[in-house]
Amino acid sequence: PTEINNSCSGRILIMVREDIKGETLIYEREELQLSLIKDSRLAEEGRQKIEWVKRHMPVLNSLEEELQQKQPFKGETLAICLHLEAKTAYMAEVFQAGGAEVVITGSNPLSTQDDVAAALVEEGIIVFAWHAATEEEYRDHLSHTLEHEPDLVIDDGGDLISLLHQSYPQKTAKVKGGAEETTTGLIRFRAMEREGVLSFPIIAVNDAYCKYLFDNRYGTGQSVWDGIMRTTNLLISGKKVVVAGFGWCGRGVAMRAKGLGARVFVCEVNPIRALEAQTEGYAVLPSEEAAAIGDVFITATGCKEIFTERHFLKMKDGAILANTGHFNVEIDKKALERMSIAQKQVRTNIVEYMLVNGRRLYLLSEGRLVNLASGDGHPAEIMDLSFAVQVKAMQYLKENHKNLAPQVIPFPRELDEEIARRKLKSMGVSIDMLSKEQEKYLRSWRID
Repeated sequence: PTEINNSCSGRILIMVREDIKGETLIYEREELQLSLIKDSRLAEEGRQKIEWVKRHMPVLNSLEEELQQKQPFKGETLAICLHLEAKTAYMAEVFQAGGAEVVITGSNPLSTQDDVAAALVEEGIIVFAWHAATEEEYRDHLSHTLEHEPDLVIDDGGDLISLLHQSYPQKTAKVKGGAEETTTGLIRFRAMEREGVLSFPIIAVNDAYCKYLFDNRYGTGQSVWDGIMRTTNLLISGKKVVVAGFGWCGRGVAMRAKGLGARVFVCEVNPIRALEAQTEGYAVLPSEEAAAIGDVFITATGCKEIFTERHFLKMKDGAILANTGHFNVEIDKKALERMSIAQKQVRTNIVEYMLVNGRRLYLLSEGRLVNLASGDGHPAEIMDLSFAVQVKAMQYLKENHKNLAPQVIPFPRELDEEIARRKLKSMGVSIDMLSKEQEKYLRSWRID
């Protein structure tokens, strides 16, 4: 038979021609799209990146060995929507080693690295992603991923699972469960749970101790400044840095800014977090007051319109705007465009907006995640922990999904502690153990 590819999106239409007893029959058959990437010739470069991070992710190394032997995901289709770079790629390969058919797409159009995508395709993983995808292409990639009817889902920001519920409700019955990597995504899924529309359990990976205490704080803290500094090539010491949001990501950004010699100001709506920031030694003030002070503004809230027109008009000439929240809605780009009389790209990933008042504001990475759009994301050693949590979350769902309700559920504490022990062991660190008498004492309420 001869097959002719007649389409390159969605389910590809195959024209099949067969000769049977001298007669030629032509008919159509639909096949699932198997990958959409930018350039397969980049695979070798992507493989080098993956091998580099692999050498610095010992917990995933140990899990890969175990999964390869036990094959717990054999027969399962796993859909992943994460920032598609080397560390994510290695996690995808760990799942593949455990028997899963892996289908992966990028959770942000600017964070996908085309060479890494090519390397995954070469390894037999199905990929729908390329760097700088349009909104339409991004949505198309999500749809292709869901066409493969996953049994398990890993999401980052909630776009994939939200689209699954909205556009493919008939496919939700097959899904055993999902896991969410971010605060932003959990906000969406808890809203779905409240409305009674969530169809399967979601493990709150973001809320695992081995995720937020390290990834959100130390990972974001380092990678945000890496992205800002490599993009601007400017000194941070002595500058006035405004951090909007003092969650774990904001804590990390503020901590690293302070370490770099910046004067740090924090904007918060939560009184407890504001009090914590004040106690940590940061200046706490409303965002409109901070607007007239800052040299660099960083949003880390998970909400929208944090800095908008009323703030922009007060900012000094040359102020720099960056975002580390999942979606590009925290800095009001539409207001910037509306207020500006001229725009131009002055460096890679920096757009200058000349406002009507004559001042120039500089937006980094289109207002998208600056640490991924202008950098390589969190350090490998940090993502070793976060992605170990994802692996354990998928195993937990595979084994326990029949007993779990369709709601957002916590990551089991015992698995959190197991991952921490694995990490400590890889670092050559030993810790104390409670004696039986100590355990008994901690469990008892009686006075001896």
